[in-house]
Amino acid sequence: MPSHHPFSTRYLSATDVIDMVQRKGVEACLRGIADYILADFLRWGAFDKSARVASHSRDGVIELMPIADDQTYAFKYVNGHPKNTRWGLPTVMAFGVLADVATGAPLLLSELTLTTALRTAAMSAVAARALARPGSRTMALIGNGAQSEFQALAFHHLLGITTLRLFDTDPAATAKLQANLQGTGLRTVACNSTAEAVRGADVVTTVTADKTNATILTPGMLAPGMHINAVGGDCPGKTELHADVLRQAQVFVEYAPQTRIEGDVQQLPADFGVTELWEVLAGQHTGRASDAAITVFDSVGFALEDFSALRFLRDTAAELGMGQPIELIPQLSDPKNLFGLLRTHNPLLRAVA
Repeated sequence: MPSHHPFSTRYLSATDVIDMVQRKGVEACLRGIADYILADFLRWGAFDKSARVASHSRDGVIELMPIADDQTYAFKYVNGHPKNTRWGLPTVMAFGVLADVATGAPLLLSELTLTTALRTAAMSAVAARALARPGSRTMALIGNGAQSEFQALAFHHLLGITTLRLFDTDPAATAKLQANLQGTGLRTVACNSTAEAVRGADVVTTVTADKTNATILTPGMLAPGMHINAVGGDCPGKTELHADVLRQAQVFVEYAPQTRIEGDVQQLPADFGVTELWEVLAGQHTGRASDAAITVFDSVGFALEDFSALRFLRDTAAELGMGQPIELIPQLSDPKNLFGLLRTHNPLLRAVA
């Protein structure tokens, strides 16, 4: 009879993660996730990578995002449904798993809706630290919805942004953002258009939700030295940048095979030149060519960032003693006798036996 090795899966609920962020602080969580992302991107070659698996529908998309190194496997389930707010649901909902490669045992099951917002913002800041001009202090934030506070705070704490120029087609979204950022040390300026918002900005972050080929940022809005953090274009048929913005810029991506399908570069030929960000972080590419160059981070969200975020959650939960063990997988005294569980737990079958 093989020896019995009981295990349980650690579960972090949405309430657990909210409590974790409140106990650690938003800044500490952004910094922590950014540190984990940087460490993992510097191990780029250690990962088995693939583009995410997407199921598209008229109103949105549901995706699975897998990745693994030789010890840990991770995946995220995530949706994107821009119309969800009509039904009182978030536009993005997610959960994720960390598993042991050696056995396949799931070790962590966690909410990732709040965490995805944190990791997306942390990823933006990691990219901007490598690509934006040093001393950048003003950012235009186009799209003031659910992701906007996280982007604002990540750039404030990790890059030193002090002034935000804001625009959203819904003035109520901008008002919500300004209210939520009170007391953070950020100066906010509500603008009447994208063009007004980007005027004088060192960094431009676009984080809009509509699932459409949009041209939110056009060539006439560009200025020498600008860094563009394009976050909202993240699936086929959804873009934010005019194609000529990309043609005038140095373009950096997470994982080129995925970004060419989902990012703003989907508008351009397959041989359009892009640089994967890990090359810059690892010192294999110089990144920004000059202070006058325009740089674009065409961010679509890559599974490695969720791997990093899940590792951060696992380690922080252990540090704070958070989460609950759950029996996601049945415990077997004899792993070759799965049917035996039914006899153990069913009084009728036990009586027949």
